[in-house]
Amino acid sequence: MKLLHTSDWHIGRALYGRKRYEEFEAFLDWLAALIESANIDVLLVAGDVFDNSTPSNRAQELYYRFLCRVAAAPHRHVVITAGNHDSPSFLNAPRELLKFLNISVVGYASDRPAEEVIVIAGADHEARLIVCAIPYLRDRDIRTAEAGESVEDKERKIIEGIRAHYRRVYEAAEAKRATLNKSVPIVAMGHLFTAGGQTVDGDGVRELYIGSLAQVGRDVFPAGIDYLALGHLHIPQRVGGSDSIRYSGAPVPIGFGESGQEKSVVLVKFSGDAPRVANISVPRFQEMKTLQGDWQTIARGIDELKSTGNRAWLEIIYEGDEIAGDLRGRLDEAVAGTGLEILRVRNSRVLERAMSGMTTDETLDDLDVTGVFNRCLEAHNIPEDQRPALLIAYQEIVAALNEEDHMAE
Repeated sequence: MKLLHTSDWHIGRALYGRKRYEEFEAFLDWLAALIESANIDVLLVAGDVFDNSTPSNRAQELYYRFLCRVAAAPHRHVVITAGNHDSPSFLNAPRELLKFLNISVVGYASDRPAEEVIVIAGADHEARLIVCAIPYLRDRDIRTAEAGESVEDKERKIIEGIRAHYRRVYEAAEAKRATLNKSVPIVAMGHLFTAGGQTVDGDGVRELYIGSLAQVGRDVFPAGIDYLALGHLHIPQRVGGSDSIRYSGAPVPIGFGESGQEKSVVLVKFSGDAPRVANISVPRFQEMKTLQGDWQTIARGIDELKSTGNRAWLEIIYEGDEIAGDLRGRLDEAVAGTGLEILRVRNSRVLERAMSGMTTDETLDDLDVTGVFNRCLEAHNIPEDQRPALLIAYQEIVAALNEEDHMAE
C-alpha cells in the first residue's frame, strides 16, 4: 500500500492580518492532484487541520471540498486526527457521515483503545493496514491532578500517560491483527513534541503541557510500530535518526521564519518487511521574503524584486543608524504600483521607543505568551525566587485555556 503522511495544515491562519485562503486552496488542489496521480491508497493527516477551534465558513468549505475530491476514488482511505489547535468535537461532528466516504476521523482520545484502531482494506476487501489513529492527548486524557504535586511529578505523569495510551492502542491493534491471521503493517499517528525536535522562531508551535513542554523520547512508542506519522512540529524531520518515525512538517509556511524551508509531505510504501519512505517537496504557493538592514540595503532589495515582477509578501526589519521615523511611508512609496505587499515592519530605531526610555526593541509581535508574562514579572519587580512557581501556574492556566473545546456545546 502507498500512504501519504501530512499534518499541520492550519487552514484559516492569517499572517499579520493578511488572509491566506488562496494559498491554502492552492495547496489542497496540489495535494489532491498528487494523491490521484501517485495513486495513493491512504492519506494520513496528523492533526492541526485548522488553525483554531472555530474555523470560518470559508476554511470549512476548503476542507470539505478537498475531502469530497479525494474520496472520489472508491478504495481510497483518509484518516484524520485532531491536533492541539483543532476542536475535537468539531472534527468529530460529521464522522458518521464521512465513514461512507472511507474517511475516518478521531478527535478525542478514547477510554476504549479499540476505538482508535482502524483497519484499512484494499480493493479486494482484504485487510492491508492497521492504523493507530491517536489524536493530540490533552492533559486531562493522560493525567490525574493531585494536590501538592511538584512540577517533576506532573511531567513524569504526563510522559507515563502518553506511554500508557500508545501501549494500550498498540495492543488493541495487535489483537485485531491476530484475528486476521495475516501479517499486516501497523502504522501509528500522533500529535506531540518529541525530544530534540527542531523548531524556528515565530512558527506558532504552542507549548502543549506545563513545565518542560513534556518532550517525549522514542522509548514511549511501542517498538513494533512499522511507521509513526507525527504532527505538531513544522519542520520536516526524522525522530532520533529513524526513517520510520517522522514529522511531515507544515506544508505551508506558517510565518516568515519558515519562508526559507523546503516544505514536504511524506510518501510511505509498504511492499516488503520495511516501509520505503521518501519526502515529496511541496511547491511554494506564495513567496515570502524578509529584507533586513539599513535603508539602502532594504531599498536595493525592493528594487531587485520589482525588476523581476515579484509579488512576494515582505517582512521589513530596519536596522539602520538613522531614526527613520517616516519608514512606513517610504516603504509604501517604494512598493506602490507593484505586486509586492508589506505585511510587517519592525523598526528597531523608532523614535517613540527611544523617547520612552525603553532599552529593548521588542514588540508584542516578537513575544509569545510566556515571553509577555516574563516581561510582566520584570516590570513588577517580582523576586527571582518567586518567578518559577508563578510561571508554572501561568503555563498551567494557558494550557487549560488552549485545550478548551469551544465548539463542544
